[in-house]
Amino acid sequence: MAQASEAAHPGNDEAGAAEEPQGQPSEAVESGFKPSPIDAHVGARIRLRRTLMGMSQERLGESLGLTFQQIQKYERGVNRVGASRLYDLARVLDVPISFFFDDMPEPLGRAGGGDMAARRGFGFAEAQQTFTDDALNRRETLELVRAYYRITDPAVRKRVFDLIKSLVPEGD
Repeated sequence: MAQASEAAHPGNDEAGAAEEPQGQPSEAVESGFKPSPIDAHVGARIRLRRTLMGMSQERLGESLGLTFQQIQKYERGVNRVGASRLYDLARVLDVPISFFFDDMPEPLGRAGGGDMAARRGFGFAEAQQTFTDDALNRRETLELVRAYYRITDPAVRKRVFDLIKSLVPEGD
C-alpha cells in the first residue's frame, strides 16, 4: 500500500522519513518526475528566505533535524513539504506560513481553489509589491539585505532605511 502512495506522489515527503540512500538516484528522477509547480514555488520561497538570511542549507537542516540534501530536495520541489514541516520552516526562517505562497502565479493560485489574493494573509512579500522574484534573487539585492541586517544599532538601521527610501523617485 505504501508503494502505491509513493508512486502517486513520488516527491511526497510529508512524513519526513522517506529518503533514498546517498549516491543513488531517486525513483522520481529515474521516472522523469517533474515537481508540482506549487511544490516548486514553495521550494523557491524557502530558498529565497534562507538566502536572504544568509543561512546555508546545512544550517537550516540542522535547525530542523534534517540533512542538507533534504533541504535541497525541498528547495527544488522534488520533496513535498508537509504541514508540520512547513510550520517548522516558518518558525526557523521567521516568516508567516503564508510567505511560502506569496507571489504565486495566478494560474497556480486558482488551481488550488479560489482567488489567492483574497485568501492570502499579509506576509513578507506584501511590502515589496514592485519587486519581482528576479530582483529578489540578484546577488546585489541579497548582499544589500545581508549588510542591512548586520547593522546592529536599530537607530542607524532606520536612518539607512530612510536614506534609501528618500533616493527613490516620487510615485514609485
